[in-house]
This record gives sequence, C-alpha cells and structure tokens, in this order.
Amino acid sequence: MDTPSTLATTVPMEKDAIITKGEILVKGVHFKYPSRETKVLDDINFIVPPCQTIALVGASGSGKSTIVSLIERFYDVDDGAILIDGQNLNTFQTKSLRRQIAVVSQEPALFQTSIWNNIIYGFSDILDCSPAHEIKQKVVEAASMANIHTYIMELPDQYQTLVGERGVLLSHGQKQRIAIARALLLNPKILILDEATSALDNQSERIVQEALERLMTGRTCLVIAHRLSTIVNADCIHVIDHGTVVESGTHKELEALGGAYSKLLNAQ
Repeated sequence: MDTPSTLATTVPMEKDAIITKGEILVKGVHFKYPSRETKVLDDINFIVPPCQTIALVGASGSGKSTIVSLIERFYDVDDGAILIDGQNLNTFQTKSLRRQIAVVSQEPALFQTSIWNNIIYGFSDILDCSPAHEIKQKVVEAASMANIHTYIMELPDQYQTLVGERGVLLSHGQKQRIAIARALLLNPKILILDEATSALDNQSERIVQEALERLMTGRTCLVIAHRLSTIVNADCIHVIDHGTVVESGTHKELEALGGAYSKLLNAQ
C-alpha cells in the first residue's frame, strides 16, 4: 500500500513556463463549464504558429472567449490538450505562464489607483530590481507606443492621476491604451486580443488599433474578433460554430468561399 510520502512523489510538479517560440496548439479540445451540461468546445483543433496572427471569429456563444480562458488557465480542458512550444499547458505554473502571455480584452481591468500603478501592475517585483530612471524610461516608452503618453502629460498630476474605481474617470479608449501600455511593458511572447476594439467608437478604434499593431509586431497573436474589418490581414482566420472550427483560411479565401465567414461579413 502506498504511504502518503510515496503518493506525494507521484503527483507531477508544475514547472516554470519558459516560452521561447510562442507556438500554440489546440488539439482535440473538449470543454464544458462546471455549472453547465452543454459542451462549449467540441473537438476543436487549430494552431497559432510563432510570430503569426491568427483570428477566431463566430457568433456570440460559439466558444471563442472560452479558448482564451483555457489558455490563461482559468479552467483546464476536459479532454484533449493545449500545448505551448510543444509543452502541455497543464504542466506550467500559472503565475509564470501569465507573465509571458498578455491579454487585452474588451473591458480592460483597471484598479482604483494611479495611471502609473495601473501600467506597472503585476511587475513591481521585477521592476524593483531596476534603477528608478530605467523604470521611468520603460513606462514612458510603453505609454508612448500605446498612444497614451501625450494625454497623460496633459493631466495636472500626469502619471500620478487617479483613474477611479475600475477606471471610471477615463474614457473607454483611454483605458484600452493604458491596458496596452501594461502589455507592452510585459513584452510578452504571446498576445491575446479578446474583442479589444469592439466597444469603441470609430475615432477611438483607429487610435487604439494603431497602438495594437505596434504591440502585435514580432509576437504570436491570437485575436478574437467581432469587427471583421480588424482582422482582414490576419495570417489565418478560423470560423468557430458550436465549439468547433468549420472554416479556415485568409480573409480573401473565406470571402470567396461564400460560407459561414461570408455570412458574418455580410451581416456587418
């Protein structure tokens, strides 16, 4: 009979996530939320090659954002696997994994503190090892690339300006750009955009999209898209319906196919 000490040695230890290439492989994934009976993902398969931009599109409830939750390890798959650089996601320590994956979502998470603290949130332990002038330079560079530095410097308290509860004192576009600055500071191998511009007006969308394009350069990018105009240049687009991939190709290929993607395109 196994003793408690023997059993403990048989439990696999999670390791630090070391992402070098940033390839994501979703392989035969099945998933349903614990509180529901219906499957959200049903044998879904696709790959996000290193440094490419792959988009997921589909009707609301098709499972797009669930995939993001699984990659971030808010949940684990019921069957199948998600691999990063050939390693099963479930073998990584969650904290170290999330340090190398940046997510910019439709509703950015801001905290009731200063703009400065919101940008460096989650990285203060790393930045504490750097001289103050280097930290300031990194934050300003990230904010500049996110198209938000000029606006910040026009405020009376500049980077020490309080944003209010959940960023209520800022516009949605300003909150998005602060979230982008935070992602730039992280300098992630993998970037996930979860309908990052869907709640913006046309003018704000142009400014935020320009900042996102800077953030996406040279990274593995998975884009969850509502506005199909934002993903026409993606390397590949996967159309998801009822938790599975039903079409794949470039924008032009899918448009010419006249199938599910064309229907989504015509509806917009």
